[in-house]
Amino acid sequence: MSLITLIVTLVVVGLILWGINNYIPMDGKIKKILNLIVVVVVILWLLSVFGLITPISGMRIG
Repeated sequence: MSLITLIVTLVVVGLILWGINNYIPMDGKIKKILNLIVVVVVILWLLSVFGLITPISGMRIG
């Protein structure tokens, strides 16, 4: 994956999260949980892209 694709993907995810936070009325606690989930997923995805963890599709739960 090229660096430009990585940056564009992060910008798009950031803009979507910003739009959800600003334009969809939600309780503050729900927004915090949503933001936390998105940040964790993006961090796991970045670690997977850079090869620091196994690909997310290969992970098994249970």
